[in-house]
Amino acid sequence: MLKREIYLSRIRGFYDSNLIKILVGIRRCGKSVVLNQIMEELKKQGIKENHIIFINFEFIEYEDLLDYRKLNQYIKDKIKDEKLYYLFFDEIQNVKNFEKVVNSLRASLNVSIFMTGSNSKLLSNELSTVLSGRYVSFNIYPLSYREYIEYTKKDEYDMNTFWDYLKWGGLPHRFTLNSEENIKDYLSSVFDSIILRDVVERLGLKDTNLFHLILQYMIDTTGREFSATNILNYLKHENREVSSITLYRYLDALCKALILKKVYRYDIHGKAILKTLNKYYLTDLGIAQIKTNNFEINKPFAIENIVYNDLLIKGYNIQIGKTKKGEIDFVVEKDNSIKYIQVAYYLTNDEVIQREFGAYNEINDNYPKYVITLDKQNFSRDGIIHMNLIDFLMSKYF
Repeated sequence: MLKREIYLSRIRGFYDSNLIKILVGIRRCGKSVVLNQIMEELKKQGIKENHIIFINFEFIEYEDLLDYRKLNQYIKDKIKDEKLYYLFFDEIQNVKNFEKVVNSLRASLNVSIFMTGSNSKLLSNELSTVLSGRYVSFNIYPLSYREYIEYTKKDEYDMNTFWDYLKWGGLPHRFTLNSEENIKDYLSSVFDSIILRDVVERLGLKDTNLFHLILQYMIDTTGREFSATNILNYLKHENREVSSITLYRYLDALCKALILKKVYRYDIHGKAILKTLNKYYLTDLGIAQIKTNNFEINKPFAIENIVYNDLLIKGYNIQIGKTKKGEIDFVVEKDNSIKYIQVAYYLTNDEVIQREFGAYNEINDNYPKYVITLDKQNFSRDGIIHMNLIDFLMSKYF
């Protein structure tokens, strides 16, 4: 089993904390595996098994505990002494009013609580109000390219390996399947479960055909400036006239189901976040393969999406950079350090080289500036660092 050290290293310092630890991620991205690896580490530290309580709310044997009052009593009955107990709640969003019971358990018992969920309700304003100052959240993502290589033992520089990752994404279970047909069937079932559970049931959006049309458009325009007018015209062409309010409700549902990530623009010169002309990226590119009408994936935009996802995994806050005459693909920040990043497929000629490196002409500060492509030749110039994409994806630290 692949040890997801990038997440464990961030969570370890909170193992014994009374803050509620929330692991959030798209369905089947590996949250349960991280929980199990935490439990195994606790056992190796000498924690007795009867002080570790694990409940997966998707298992039928725990169906009665979907009532938060019964869950509360069940946990209290399990606690026999004053020592610290470790509580693990997998897919907690299946429990209505779960925030009440976890808050009560935390306040009344000597417990360390870990919980996972596949819906951003776990990070909603409502939850923030109920658990204000009492929780810490960790985003869990599908396997990064580096984790994919560690898991499969493949050659990271083999382009067939890279294109496989680009095409089918990083949901862990898909790497156990041997045929593209099986992978496609599996990804379709995961996506359908997201639509059913995280959109139709929880968010109450019943028009699944409209949902699919909007997602189809967002996939086909991944990484491009979002235009409500363009998508409304697209829907009209598909004989679906909807209001902008309805459109934004469905886009919000896509983000809440953790299928899409919304990225805002940052005015580099004005030092301000802009609320218009934002972009959306896919949490996992495998979804594009089962929902796109295009037989050939748009590789330049897919590569940009992979870089975005990898930056998230590496712990960066990400925005689109706006300059006076253009834009920078990503302005990223971590530990009070800023970096600028341009992403391209290949630097095929002088015009492309000038476009990518010239994007920095209007930026006069001394923050590091990068151009990331698949080229093996190093094109670094004028203090701007050119980096091979595979090298970037395989780096532990950037």
